[in-house]
Amino acid sequence: MDGTLNENDLSRVVSADKAHVWHHLVQHKPFETGDPRIIIEGKGMRVWDQNGKEYIDAVSGAVWTVNVGYGRERIANAVRDQIMKMCYFAQAAGSIPAALFAEKLIEKMPGMSRVYYTNSGSEANEKAFKMVRQIAHKKYGGKKTKILYRERDYHGSTLATMSAGGQDERNMQYGPFAPDFVRVPHCMEYRKHELGLDHLSGREFGIAAANQIEEIILREGPETVGALCLEPVTAGGGVIEAPEGYWDRVQEICKQYDILLHIDEVVCGVGRTGTEWFGYQHYGIKPDFVTMAKGVASGYAAIACMVTTEEVFELFKSNPSDKLDHFRDISTFGGCTAGPAAALENMAIIEEEGLLENCTAMGARMKGNLNALMEKHDIIGDVRGKGLFLGIELVKDRTTKEPVDEKHVMAVVAECGALGVIIGAANRSIPGRNNVLAFSPALIATADDIDAITDAVDQALTKVFG
Repeated sequence: MDGTLNENDLSRVVSADKAHVWHHLVQHKPFETGDPRIIIEGKGMRVWDQNGKEYIDAVSGAVWTVNVGYGRERIANAVRDQIMKMCYFAQAAGSIPAALFAEKLIEKMPGMSRVYYTNSGSEANEKAFKMVRQIAHKKYGGKKTKILYRERDYHGSTLATMSAGGQDERNMQYGPFAPDFVRVPHCMEYRKHELGLDHLSGREFGIAAANQIEEIILREGPETVGALCLEPVTAGGGVIEAPEGYWDRVQEICKQYDILLHIDEVVCGVGRTGTEWFGYQHYGIKPDFVTMAKGVASGYAAIACMVTTEEVFELFKSNPSDKLDHFRDISTFGGCTAGPAAALENMAIIEEEGLLENCTAMGARMKGNLNALMEKHDIIGDVRGKGLFLGIELVKDRTTKEPVDEKHVMAVVAECGALGVIIGAANRSIPGRNNVLAFSPALIATADDIDAITDAVDQALTKVFG
């Protein structure tokens, strides 16, 4: 830390925070006798709190966002220069950075064509949901309004996106939800017994898991189903990569029943999974909608995008004489120019520094380290993920796969924090299944960073479980 704030300043900040800030995802009762953590500064992979404690951030801002690391002066300068010239105008008109970033983004997404700007992943997903519903009225006489979503997947915190939420604890106490959202089963091979498919493995399991989606489509009636919304790698629901055969069969099903495929890249997008810019590109998926947010500008400015094909776009300009024909929607802060200005620099950094390649290499190193920990700690039942997006599932018994209690998972998180490493966990999400530690270090991570993270996990597991 550079010491810009003195002790009195920091005391005032803490007092103001406790008195007036309502933190995300936090129970505030403990703050009556203790202080919240306030992050004062970040540089590269490290952050410092109000007490001067240094941490390695192994979750990129706690929610998988700061992909290129903290303290990027060139992004800050690009944002400053842009907002001094033109900070905002509603997206009914265009702007220079919005046009240039859309062009750059589409270059990375063959088959896609149009970018709709908004300000959060939740809102980006809602835009796609609205488009599906409007297409149902424009093209199918008001039918095909149903949107399928997958158990364990997460698509946002608004009521509509929670209606498509596959994590029941996140949804508790917020219903009733919007109609015509229908759940399909997860595709996690580690827990295939939950699907009645424990006799299958590999590609056979992947195809069978996808076929369970078809069974639900047939139950609901294909003429009523408009879209299927899936994460390419399930994030907060357990860091789950679909098995071989799954995505090919999913696309066959969507094509057979005329169902739009919506891929939620809010977590996986812009390099997180390594090698490719987006998670779906690893699996040969050809989506109709792709939504993204977190890593688009690495948290330096608020931006989210709903990207679609020219075919979908054309549906909304087919009858210009009809005043209701176009997509009648606005996202106020989708008109902010700071977001695309930051996103352009963010993407340039990833290209110039070879961060997709680094993500792949460091992801392989981290997965290897975690697999080595699995040999040492019987409490680890599974290691999984892609690129620098990894998870380990903790179980009481590897044979029964009984999950450890959530309190023990959070104890590991706390111990890592005490050792100066911030890690993530699936908590308060899935009843009885909040037993996965999650890791998503910045794409700039070095071998030393990766080893320090996994060393802390090793020590924390030893302390909590023996």
